Amino acid sequence: MSFQLHSRLQQDCIIIGSFELSLLLLMNDNHYPWFILVPQRADVTEIYQLNDADRQLLQKESCLLAETLAAVYQADKMNIAAIGNLVPQLHLHHVVRYQTDAAWPAPIWGKFAPEPYSDEQIAEHKQLVQAALVNSLKNDSPASVNT
Repeated sequence: MSFQLHSRLQQDCIIIGSFELSLLLLMNDNHYPWFILVPQRADVTEIYQLNDADRQLLQKESCLLAETLAAVYQADKMNIAAIGNLVPQLHLHHVVRYQTDAAWPAPIWGKFAPEPYSDEQIAEHKQLVQAALVNSLKNDSPASVNT
């Protein structure tokens, strides 16, 4: 069976690009800079179900994304989680948090109804993150990102 993005992720997110293993999504909620990595492997719901090479690659991609987002958005804290209660497909949330955000210090899930980005805001986030990731990859990472 081939990889297919879960319908809920298709509905709630915008595809920003892809790494060697994972799709990079932007959650369409302007409360927080909120990105999601989805390993492009069929029928995987948990990290331990990935083979060793894919686990290592997911870790590298997640760390690169988190470090890049923390720098670009000047995060007070990065929240990274693989919960999957509503969407069983393996995906890692990367949420930029600020001590001034409306949900701080509580988790973001279920706090507020999502507020979609405008087309202009989507384009800004996409350009900002893609450029920062490409720059990071030029400097010292063996991974790659497709925009």
